[in-house]
Amino acid sequence: MAAPRPDMVTILLATYQGAAYLDAQLASFHAQTHRCWRLWVSDDGSTDGTLAILHRFAKTLRPGQEFRLFHGPGAGAAANFLSLLHHPDLPAGPVALSDQDDVWLPHRLARGLAMMNETPAGRPGLYAANTSPADADLTPYRRRDRVALQPSFANALVQNILAGNTMMLNAAAIRILRAIGPPGSAVPFHDWWLYLLFSGIGAQIIHDETPCLYYRQHDRNILGAHRGGRAVAWRIHRMIDGTYGRWIARNTAALAPLAPHLSADAQARLASFAAGSGRGGLAQYLSLHRAGARRSSGAATALLCCLALTGKLQNPH
Repeated sequence: MAAPRPDMVTILLATYQGAAYLDAQLASFHAQTHRCWRLWVSDDGSTDGTLAILHRFAKTLRPGQEFRLFHGPGAGAAANFLSLLHHPDLPAGPVALSDQDDVWLPHRLARGLAMMNETPAGRPGLYAANTSPADADLTPYRRRDRVALQPSFANALVQNILAGNTMMLNAAAIRILRAIGPPGSAVPFHDWWLYLLFSGIGAQIIHDETPCLYYRQHDRNILGAHRGGRAVAWRIHRMIDGTYGRWIARNTAALAPLAPHLSADAQARLASFAAGSGRGGLAQYLSLHRAGARRSSGAATALLCCLALTGKLQNPH
């Protein structure tokens, strides 16, 4: 039997009612310059033709490529992706996460692999890239999404700046996930969780400024790109109504049992930050300050401080 190739990428695709745009995404897999990949799909119970599209695509694979389809947990996108990442049969090599409605640029896998290969041997690596937001018909918007802040655990405590649909993990990162297991409690977003966990353990976090895909914006997006006044208003509303505080509390609760796996700096920041959970405004503000937690802009961090002073930053209820 031939030895497994170290550059064999497992594409992890989570689907649910994705028939409208799935064909284009699957076609972009075939268009990759790096052709050494396998496709694992977890479907959350689609009834719209998604499964037929997937089975049809499976018949077009080249020799050496593989297709596997799993029944998802039916508990939302985060749980669906995490079920793939923690599947006991997941190969040890690199993985690439995929949404069902984007279109990858041809260099997506090749460029991600090349940049991850710069990670020191044995060190876990998490790669993410910029995207080119586009409308439902894939007409690109003029503006591209950009990350204005270096990835860090202090940022991950309160914000995810890495696009999950661009993420890749190296073999060492997959071994870490296998060792620690899935989060013991539900987390709101799988990509935020990966950013939080891997920045906390001291992984190599690579952010590529070159876009790797067209990020399709449409009415059924779970979140969509961070663009426009409507998106800003949506995020402010989620802060004010307590949703954001509940997300923070769920992340913190899931990470707490894994503290022994974190770096000493991350352990100290997590302890300082968690000390404010469920407490009054002043305690939350002080915990935020002591942890050094910050968002990607001064204005957003100022809003974060105001939220803490109202007692809504870490609110588990």
